Amino acid sequence: MRFLVISDIHCRERAIHWSNRLVKEENLDAIIVLGDITHFGPASWAGEFFSKLDSPCYAVPGNCDPEGVTEMIERHAISLHKKKVDVGGYVLGGIGGSNLTIFNTPFEVPEVEIEAGLRPIMEKGMVLVVHCPPLGYNDLAGATRRHAGSTAIRKLVEEFPPQVVLSGHIHEARGIMEEGGTLYMNPGAAKDSFAGILDLKDRPRVKLLDRLPTQ
Repeated sequence: MRFLVISDIHCRERAIHWSNRLVKEENLDAIIVLGDITHFGPASWAGEFFSKLDSPCYAVPGNCDPEGVTEMIERHAISLHKKKVDVGGYVLGGIGGSNLTIFNTPFEVPEVEIEAGLRPIMEKGMVLVVHCPPLGYNDLAGATRRHAGSTAIRKLVEEFPPQVVLSGHIHEARGIMEEGGTLYMNPGAAKDSFAGILDLKDRPRVKLLDRLPTQ
């Protein structure tokens, strides 16, 4: 299985068109969406987004997605929010939203709630799909370059080491890291025409795609 990985769409219509094109050009099987599909709503836009994609989608909501987006994901895609599924022998699972921020966005929860929602589905060797990164991995935010990731997600990643961790949320932290046999990828913000690819054929591999055309 090979996936297009996108995050932080923020209601940019153009992301639909180039996502469909990339799936064809790269011969991909499905799309993984890491949240912030909308920009504080409306939730209906998320339903329209998924209905216009030509591929199966696996998704979690982001912190900028209001109440109702999770329902749109469940209706139009395969939700990985506090859930896991077997895909070609690999377990994909995760959680949406983020830890608390200074911005008071719609879907923020305390670290204790993140752990409570994620722990029941964690297992070693999975592909972890989250909006918010684990603390210390692709999470340097803003001009101060401070770590803004989740302590709860990091705790669980250390306890149940995944093969891959996919996260978004921190637009400026686009990149790939590897530590302890785990690959970490933030594909960048789709609103800025960035994306990545997850390849699960033979062994997990990830790559960032160069900045894409805006049309």
